[in-house]
Amino acid sequence: MSRPVTPLLAADIIIRLRGMSKYSVVLIERLNPPYGWALPGGFVDVGESLESAAVREAKEETCLDVSLQALLGCYSDPSRDARGHTVSAVYMATASGKPTAADDAKQIMVMDSRDTATRLAFDHRQILDDYIALLKTGRIAPLR
Repeated sequence: MSRPVTPLLAADIIIRLRGMSKYSVVLIERLNPPYGWALPGGFVDVGESLESAAVREAKEETCLDVSLQALLGCYSDPSRDARGHTVSAVYMATASGKPTAADDAKQIMVMDSRDTATRLAFDHRQILDDYIALLKTGRIAPLR
């Protein structure tokens, strides 16, 4: 039987630094295309769980050891990534310390997630809007 052709799988992380506002999140400026500000994250390696990929990507891009809190949701719109169909599991996490840009992160910024002035890559504005709604209402994002 031939192997099915499927979307790529990624894990993204909303990182809140302990002691800061619940709306403050860590963003990276991407070093590689597609450029722009984004949530830390990346592709899941073969043999790796989604949770392990999220923790690994957070460490690689921000130098932070994160504690995963919950799964915010899965984002699968075929047009969410210009490089091709990518499905992302988005986790919420906390961390202590000072984030530092590393791996394929050019810069780091801690931003109020309610600030819509910063242009975000991919569908990360929608993800942050879902995160804000969860913080305000306690309700998870609607299925799209």
